[in-house]
Amino acid sequence: MKLGSLKEGGRDGTLIVVSRDLSRAVRATGIAATLQQALDDWSNTAPRLNALYESLDGDADGVFDLDMSRLAAPLPRAYEFVDGSAYLPHVERVRRARGAEVPESFYTDPLMYQATSAGFYGPRDTVKVTSEDHGIDLEAEIVVITDDVPMAVTPEQAAGHIQLVGLVNDVSLRNLIPGELAKGFGFLQSKPRSALSPVFVTPDELGDAWRGNKLHLPLLTHINGEWFGAPEAGVDMQFDFAQLVAHAAKTRPLVAGTIVGSGTIANEDTSKGASCFAEKRTVETLAHGKPQTPFMAFGDTVRIEMLDAQGESIFGAIEQVVERQALPE
Repeated sequence: MKLGSLKEGGRDGTLIVVSRDLSRAVRATGIAATLQQALDDWSNTAPRLNALYESLDGDADGVFDLDMSRLAAPLPRAYEFVDGSAYLPHVERVRRARGAEVPESFYTDPLMYQATSAGFYGPRDTVKVTSEDHGIDLEAEIVVITDDVPMAVTPEQAAGHIQLVGLVNDVSLRNLIPGELAKGFGFLQSKPRSALSPVFVTPDELGDAWRGNKLHLPLLTHINGEWFGAPEAGVDMQFDFAQLVAHAAKTRPLVAGTIVGSGTIANEDTSKGASCFAEKRTVETLAHGKPQTPFMAFGDTVRIEMLDAQGESIFGAIEQVVERQALPE
């Protein structure tokens, strides 16, 4: 099934069930007011939501045409968002471009950081940044959403706690990152709010594309209407999502609604393009000695989407314009 949230009913939106072709929807408030409420009682709400989803093929009461501009993020805010860096070709290239080797531990222990979760942009919301000098970048990624995950689960156990799958534009401010990392205490100002796909879907909705706890389809990005990249998400992923969830839960339980990110999708085959400007600029640096492509500017548009084998959008598209954030008076 496919689930989203309308921009109504308060900060956490109103839960809707969305048709497979993303054309219609129905409010699910008789089952749960918000997606977070549904996830808090997932074993009971999921079967009822799925029954409502199946009814969308008929003449269910309350069905309306879906307008993407009315959508909030499926989870407008989440208790936790932890983001990995599971695609090692990206890590290897970035480090090679600055003359650094990849530590052996990177191949056996996932990279992960605590990301911003207090608020997510909706799929058509503008990305607000105060200055282009910050080095505005997108990061096209896949995320999974869990139910309650016990501490110290194995990857095999963690797989059973992955309940939903979606996309994220993990916005990064690249020129702020070096100074923050130099402090040895991680990201803060360099990681503003991210945007989530119009809908999250249950893994069964992905069919054969969901196997081995990975999503085996290209992730397509356009910038200002021009093709930017379509790397294969199921290729070159060093750690699958079950391993990422288990890593996050090693010393603490994860609450229902936790979002776990894959990190920027990247392949060894650079002909597939990139999922972020940092990757593209690194490839250019390795080839030409310096980057040739600037970061994003105000007015630029990013579109992130994943299509199924029939060319139909699975999650809907994240489509956003970058705009200047006015300073408070």
